[in-house]
Amino acid sequence: LEDVMNVVEKEKPRGVIVQFGGQTAINLADGLCKNGVNILGTSFESIDIAEDRKRFDGLLTSIGVPHTEGDTAFDISTAVSIAQKLGYPVLVRPSYVLGGRAMEVVYNTEQLIKYMESAVKISSKHPVLIDKYINGKEVEVDAIGDGEDFFIPGIMEHVERAGVHSGDSIAVYPPYSLDQREIEKIVEYTVKIGRALNIKGLFNIQYVVLEDGVFVLEVNPRASRTVPILSKVTGVQMVQVATRAMLGESLAVQGYYTGLKEPPNYVVVKVPVFSFEKLGLVEVSLSPEMKSTGEVMGIAPNFEEAFYKAVLASGFHIKENGTVMFSISDRFKEEAVPIANEYKKLGFKLAATEKTAAFFNNTGVDIKPVEDAVGFIRDGKVNLVINVPTVGKVPSRKGFKIRRAAVEYKVPCFTSLDTAKALARALNKFSGLDMPKPFKL
Repeated sequence: LEDVMNVVEKEKPRGVIVQFGGQTAINLADGLCKNGVNILGTSFESIDIAEDRKRFDGLLTSIGVPHTEGDTAFDISTAVSIAQKLGYPVLVRPSYVLGGRAMEVVYNTEQLIKYMESAVKISSKHPVLIDKYINGKEVEVDAIGDGEDFFIPGIMEHVERAGVHSGDSIAVYPPYSLDQREIEKIVEYTVKIGRALNIKGLFNIQYVVLEDGVFVLEVNPRASRTVPILSKVTGVQMVQVATRAMLGESLAVQGYYTGLKEPPNYVVVKVPVFSFEKLGLVEVSLSPEMKSTGEVMGIAPNFEEAFYKAVLASGFHIKENGTVMFSISDRFKEEAVPIANEYKKLGFKLAATEKTAAFFNNTGVDIKPVEDAVGFIRDGKVNLVINVPTVGKVPSRKGFKIRRAAVEYKVPCFTSLDTAKALARALNKFSGLDMPKPFKL
């Protein structure tokens, strides 16, 4: 803050925009406001409501917008009490953090206590947020407001279900599985929230969609990482429009309106890019904590082609045949069975770690058990690894070693069944046909 204030004193600006600096800039808003600096666009009061769990929950309740249940804790006993009341699994995270840092899904009290003791520095100013984890479709919206009108250039649906950080998720525009009722609810809630917070400029909302409705996960009163992609694929210069709105020029004057822009006749898929091969002890599995270092996108007339183009552009070398090796935690073994069958129908050979192979064979899936999975990868016998871990981040565990071996020997490794299912769908679409060629923007 001191460095920023030195710049402010030197330049003497009419105001400061904090919406384009990610979470770091949002965290500076309080200090800037207290030092008498004019914050352009959305006020600090509204920013604080969006960032403060209790205030935000109260706001959503008052305007009739459904949201995930949760509470805040400053100590272990309170955290345990909240989690037991909500029911496991729960999503735990510090407030006011960047990139989902130290965010985890925990499945029992033992994991929660360990999290509170070692993963989070508890402070009286920034409590730990504890939410009921909802296993549904995750959707995010980037919108622009001027305080009265709220324009939505596009809605992006994640391939991976809720629980994977949005920056690490494969995202699809326009949404590929939402029905019209769900889209209308998302638009309605976005406008309600924008109006209640008196948003001027950009904001991002993440939703989870279930059979019984649409629920708000969180609101970010700033530009998100998907703004450049949406700007490119919709033709809406979102940063320019938002800046003019912050300076007092209405959306109507700029030619925009309240509601959702008409979707295009093509599909865009954003795929994250990782740098795991450069970082030897980094956990590979996807989680609520962001790990990606970049992203690419594919554009095509349909989901399958756009998905496949983006996956290739991200650096994965996917073969049409070979061996797929599965290593699946107990929670997801049953769900993985039909996915294994899909790869078998596509002509792949199937292999699995011993426990996974035993489960699959008992359900009628003919699969080869592998005792030394790391050696199997090292010897070049695997073309794709599908590994859903029990517990990540523990270098001594077999799953961690399998994932690291896949990275080091350049074997594609998916740690979400949703991603594996989407790839099978894309491969099935192009089975026997010429594959789309990889490209980079």
